[in-house]
Amino acid sequence: MKGIKILGVFIGLALCLSSCRREGCTDELADNFDAKAKVDDGTCEYTSSSSGPTPLALNIPATFSRFLPPPSIPEDNPTTVEGVRLGKKLFFDKTLSNDLTQACANCHLPSQSFDDTNRFSVGIDGIAGTRNAMPIFNLAWNFNKNFFWDGRAQGLEEQALEPVTNPIEMHDTWSNVVAKLQADPTYPSMFRAAFGTSTIDSLLAVKAIAQYERTLISGNSRFDKYTQRLIPLTPSELSGYNLFMSESGADCFHCHGDITNPLWTDNLFHNNGLDASFTDNGLGDITGNPADNGKFKTPTLRNLAFTAPYMHDGRFQTLDEVIDHYSTGLKASPTVSPLLKKVSDGGVQLTPQEKADLKAFLLTLTDSSFVAGY
Repeated sequence: MKGIKILGVFIGLALCLSSCRREGCTDELADNFDAKAKVDDGTCEYTSSSSGPTPLALNIPATFSRFLPPPSIPEDNPTTVEGVRLGKKLFFDKTLSNDLTQACANCHLPSQSFDDTNRFSVGIDGIAGTRNAMPIFNLAWNFNKNFFWDGRAQGLEEQALEPVTNPIEMHDTWSNVVAKLQADPTYPSMFRAAFGTSTIDSLLAVKAIAQYERTLISGNSRFDKYTQRLIPLTPSELSGYNLFMSESGADCFHCHGDITNPLWTDNLFHNNGLDASFTDNGLGDITGNPADNGKFKTPTLRNLAFTAPYMHDGRFQTLDEVIDHYSTGLKASPTVSPLLKKVSDGGVQLTPQEKADLKAFLLTLTDSSFVAGY
């Protein structure tokens, strides 16, 4: 009798374990979703939908709609609710790194306008890079599609592909990352919802990341409100804008635009007089043309309050140092931009008050709501 009772206990325990770990389709989007299943067994089935993923319209700021063409979105990667949801999960997932310690968001911090506070980002092996991480926002309006400081990536999708395999960043292989994602209980169904297939590959992964990055739009600064006649600027801020726009003043507008360019960058490449000779050739190493040596992509002036340190190599810790560079620190070289007309004088020679006014204007381009939204 005692043996029978013990046997009954074991049978009951086995049944309990079986029910507690019931296998089946756990994807709520699947036709055969099993609400009682605890472990996905890979049997999910889907009915093909002619409508596909749900289109998602970007939230375009009023100043962008007024002054800029529509955003640049590849025909083979339209923005969708499901694609953006997947891309955001991937962007913040440390699974993309070899030792599971770093995600894209580790070097592109939402609190810093998707930039890094370190001069050089440090990868999973403790190795620092040689350039400052660029902020990630308003990239859907980069119409020439050249990304990174040196323009080596053609399009957001290609830009998202490299960090995973870079030996001083995530230091993994895409085949290994794909295997990790494929084995995850949630990713196959998310890829199915976004792209119509649960078979994951690197190209689909970077398409999703690029979709998410295109939703990172910053266009709600005090200056934006000023251009919409919603608020006034202070006399110092207005004086700073006038200096910004004047060739006899700070002379910034040639590369960074004006009130009609809410990106505050021309998205082109210039040698801005940082060095007389170069340890980093920038664009020149990509094109192989010596005339491009020392040229780097013009960064946006938006959200400078969050994106220190500055320049391609993060050499300036403060905005005051940046202004001092253009005022008295310009260095001549064979490829220095002809737009810098005061190189022979070392810079535009701003007075202390002019420097203060210029800084006041630049800080009106700060969009605190963008940072707060993430």
